[in-house]
Amino acid sequence: MDVQRVAVVVADQVSPFELGVACEVFGTDRSADGMRGWDFAVCSPGGSAVETWSGFRVNGLATLDFAATADLLIVPTCAPRTAPPPEPVLDVLRAAPARGAWVAGFCAGVFSLGYAGLLDDRRCTVHWVYEQEFTTRFPAARVDPHALYVDDRGVLTSAGTVAGVDLCLHLVRRLRGVAAATALARRMVAAPHRVGGQAQFVEAPVPEASAPDDALVGEVLEWIERRLDQPVTIAELARRSGLGERTFLRRFSAATGTTPRRWLTERRLDRAQALLEAGDLPVEDIAVACGYASAAALRHQFGKRRGTSPTAYRRAFSAEPAAGTARPSA
Repeated sequence: MDVQRVAVVVADQVSPFELGVACEVFGTDRSADGMRGWDFAVCSPGGSAVETWSGFRVNGLATLDFAATADLLIVPTCAPRTAPPPEPVLDVLRAAPARGAWVAGFCAGVFSLGYAGLLDDRRCTVHWVYEQEFTTRFPAARVDPHALYVDDRGVLTSAGTVAGVDLCLHLVRRLRGVAAATALARRMVAAPHRVGGQAQFVEAPVPEASAPDDALVGEVLEWIERRLDQPVTIAELARRSGLGERTFLRRFSAATGTTPRRWLTERRLDRAQALLEAGDLPVEDIAVACGYASAAALRHQFGKRRGTSPTAYRRAFSAEPAAGTARPSA
């Protein structure tokens, strides 16, 4: 699906940060950066003004007629989550998947998707604070409480407020490709890619005294980036950091929320995606450039993590970037 029109659907009191994230990513003119934009509007029932949590009002909104024709609908957190949104909002959300549109919920905005019945028998995530309440209200939803975001067949959900940024960049990767998402992340001074399955929070925070070790982990990450085409072992990474292996693994997990192996796999696949988009380099050569022993090894990981084959990805993204089969689930 090629997403041309994006609507943010709001009602009651809206989170100004989450509304701002959607506006920054999809409603800001990026033509100076060479990125094609979207037909964008913020919509409410009747186009009525909406209050924000911070006490100011948002005026000049479009009606839900715009949302009813949008290819992507985004629902930020709107109070209260303990009751369904207005019926006109539920109607436009329920109708979207049937006509092939995507629907995304940020943080507690995921509750609105639940009230609309869009999460029944779907993988989804929600802020860890609301997990128990959410699963009680929507027992048919398959909640992954550890994921930053989940993309299940065009219904997308994100955890905490900042995870909305991760979800938006994931969408840009699907719609405009890796290079565009990376450029946008750089412009926003955001991480270009945090793994969708990355933990929402660290249960045992790193003590302040370990800050120098965290800097060492950062240096190791930069070192890995420069040699993604070469073999890397945990022992070698620990030696470069000056830490023991156990300490290094603990520091790495605290700093990134994932393991070195998974982080390395994701970065190699990101490079493979960029090379597939950039030209016609054979898959065998791309595999070598990304540190894989063979094209078969790359295909295996690409299929497992991206839900498609390198050839299908190239076909979907190398010419006219558009929504495709690039990552149906995070």
